[in-house]
Amino acid sequence: MNRGPDHSVPGSVRRGGTTEEPVVLLAVHVVPSASRSEIIGLEGETLKVRVAAPPTRGKANKELIKLLAVALGVTKSQVEIVGGQRARHKRVEVRGVSGSTALALLQPEQD
Repeated sequence: MNRGPDHSVPGSVRRGGTTEEPVVLLAVHVVPSASRSEIIGLEGETLKVRVAAPPTRGKANKELIKLLAVALGVTKSQVEIVGGQRARHKRVEVRGVSGSTALALLQPEQD
């Protein structure tokens, strides 16, 4: 029985209608109320991110979505928190970008 793509695999593809859209599922550890919003990098298989927004009324989640959308070159509507909305450890689905592209774009900038 085919239940569709396994969204836990980076670069899996969602099939809907006549189009195929790449989908990547990210494990993210969020540190809210940081001095600035930034992507720290991978720690094992988890992406560590700092956001300047506080963890109240969804502000840190909104900042996380905005930060990832900008970093990955997608719209905010293509980034969705699918697990851990009230936790520091989250599962974030990003549509429109492949796993390999996401991995390359999420590397921290080297000074």
